[in-house]
Amino acid sequence: MPDLPRVTVWNEHRHEKLDEDVARIYPEGMHAPIAKHLEDNGFSVRIATLDDPQHGLTEEVLEQTDVLTWWGHKAHFEVDDEVVERVHRRVMDGMGMVFLHSGHYSKIFRKLMGTTGGLHWRTSGEKERIWVVNPAHPIAEGLGEYFEISQEEMYGEPFGIPEPDSLVFISWFEGGEVFRSGCCYYRGRGKIFYFRPGEQIYPTYFHPKVLQVIKNAAKWAAPSDGIIDRSSSQGQVDPYKIDLINRPQGIKWGTQD
Repeated sequence: MPDLPRVTVWNEHRHEKLDEDVARIYPEGMHAPIAKHLEDNGFSVRIATLDDPQHGLTEEVLEQTDVLTWWGHKAHFEVDDEVVERVHRRVMDGMGMVFLHSGHYSKIFRKLMGTTGGLHWRTSGEKERIWVVNPAHPIAEGLGEYFEISQEEMYGEPFGIPEPDSLVFISWFEGGEVFRSGCCYYRGRGKIFYFRPGEQIYPTYFHPKVLQVIKNAAKWAAPSDGIIDRSSSQGQVDPYKIDLINRPQGIKWGTQD
């Protein structure tokens, strides 16, 4: 493996095609600023999207991927179950994953977690302050005590996930809510990081601190020797039978989910 991991940046890439407001913010897709930042920092990067054959995640691509980042939202159910199983096998074998924002409702995240991923949410363009609660963690490198995003969607507890193996960030929102926004897990040989920010109607993926976190997470999640399996909660929920349209605990205030 090279000094820096080979990263596949996976994006659903639907909002950019269907929503003019999102397309104005991300004319080349939400994946573009993430991929560019990683490439500028020396990573080997490829891009895959939902509408690619096999969603761009063939056996060959995954064998050449050390870390897979994942952003999905409105088309979770369109991800083929066979591809989900393929990605799951690679994580068990050591591939890392970085889930972004609404990736917590993806089939593969829920399969890895064994839970629903349910949460409260509100879209009203409010400030998010992300507190670094584990400053010694490699994902927190270069961040300081906290950083702020001027406009974001609110996510609120309770968050339907297993207890993280490590908690790196906690978010605070103007409405007073708090949220576990940076969570690390181990599954088989694979390392997993969930990072909350990234609502499509805001330019979050141009924020330098957000990009720093994604870069740090890609380095941390890269394969390493040994097996650490802390998946005691895995298998409690069938990820293919959860209704994502009627989200549990979903509360919408504002313009768009």
